[in-house]
Amino acid sequence: MQLARIALSSAVAVTLSLLSTACSGGAEGDQADGPVVIDMWSWNEERTMKPIVDKFNATHDDIQLRLVKQVDLPGAAANLRNAVASGKDVPCLVQSVGEVPALTSEGLLTDVTDALQPYLDDGLFNEAALSGAKVGDRYYGVPSGFNPNFMIINRAVYDKYDIEVPTTWDELIAAGEKLRPHGVYVMNLAGEDPSTLVNLVQQAGGSWYEIEGDAWRVDFLSEQSRKAADIVQQLIDKDLVAHQTYLDRPALIDYFDSGRMVSLPTSTWQLTKYEIDFRHSTGDWQPIDLPQFSDAEEFVTQAHGGAELVPKGCQHVKEAVEVSVWKATNKDAINATLDPKTGAYAWPGAVPDPSPWVDSAVPERLFGERRGEARDVIMKAVESGRDPWVVGPNYTGVFAELQDQWAKAVKGEITMVELLERMQDFTVKDLRSKNIDVVGS
Repeated sequence: MQLARIALSSAVAVTLSLLSTACSGGAEGDQADGPVVIDMWSWNEERTMKPIVDKFNATHDDIQLRLVKQVDLPGAAANLRNAVASGKDVPCLVQSVGEVPALTSEGLLTDVTDALQPYLDDGLFNEAALSGAKVGDRYYGVPSGFNPNFMIINRAVYDKYDIEVPTTWDELIAAGEKLRPHGVYVMNLAGEDPSTLVNLVQQAGGSWYEIEGDAWRVDFLSEQSRKAADIVQQLIDKDLVAHQTYLDRPALIDYFDSGRMVSLPTSTWQLTKYEIDFRHSTGDWQPIDLPQFSDAEEFVTQAHGGAELVPKGCQHVKEAVEVSVWKATNKDAINATLDPKTGAYAWPGAVPDPSPWVDSAVPERLFGERRGEARDVIMKAVESGRDPWVVGPNYTGVFAELQDQWAKAVKGEITMVELLERMQDFTVKDLRSKNIDVVGS
């Protein structure tokens, strides 16, 4: 029995167990003499990537890094598939273009476990950052880490209506019930974005997929999923949430800035953007710990991360891993990400202790006199990060279906439990249609 068999357009079935550590193809770094040259594909702005490349090349003689700019994520994904299929000009590092299990089941990635193991043994990575780079116990990329999750609230509005700061999701719902008569929504649930449900399932310790032997088990109806669904359902049923779309960012930001929606689950990468965009509420916001489930036995934040990919066909796996580990964990590499426009570093989500870079992630004016509270909130989110989330080989299509069902649930056309039931049925049928083994129903 095989873990996953997905029929590709070429009608070639690829299984996870057949992916090898080193694969042939590609001409990268074939020099007989001189350093190994590692091509790295990224669609990030060149001004943010060039300092990293320059720093690496200045500090390494045997390996040199070459940036190959991609237009965007979809373009990089298409180019990756074409390169791997042809076996020509295959890069050795690619900025993530999707979840590792799905890409692995397509036969796009190389098993880098042996090359990565010495760095894992040295404790260079935050434990919660590891799962996003793995399928089972094998690595198909280098962990790039996670962003800490917490909440910011418009404290001025909370105080105006004498609402206590919520520490649990039940307390947040209660806050919403007190705010609603004043025309204020406690949160926003966009109709196209089911991330709130996904994040709550993770925070509850759940996952919709599990690997069981050589097959997949799918469970959208677990206790953890139902617990998450109940929170969302209450927010919808009690009309406590706005439904501003993320597709019109200027209108969305104006709404957040207006004081009519007062609680934002967020992370470090968004804070500077809010400070730049908010015109009226700057200084009114407060960073707080992510609300917890009322029956939680420990404080937990969701921490599902990603990976820098090593494609199938990379000629220099060991060197590619060395480069990627340096980028993710080395202080010189992290310091090279400093953005002179914002004074912030790219969040070092792969390392166990990102504290040296926390202060730069906190903008000067967004939190006003409460700015000093942000450091403890962020570090608590890092230390409490857990990643129980297992991503199945068909998750790309499943997420698209989830978006459709979420839109219906947010409108009240179906309940959250009905959404989970539909997703269970869809996911199992989709896996079986791709000849992927599924246990259970």
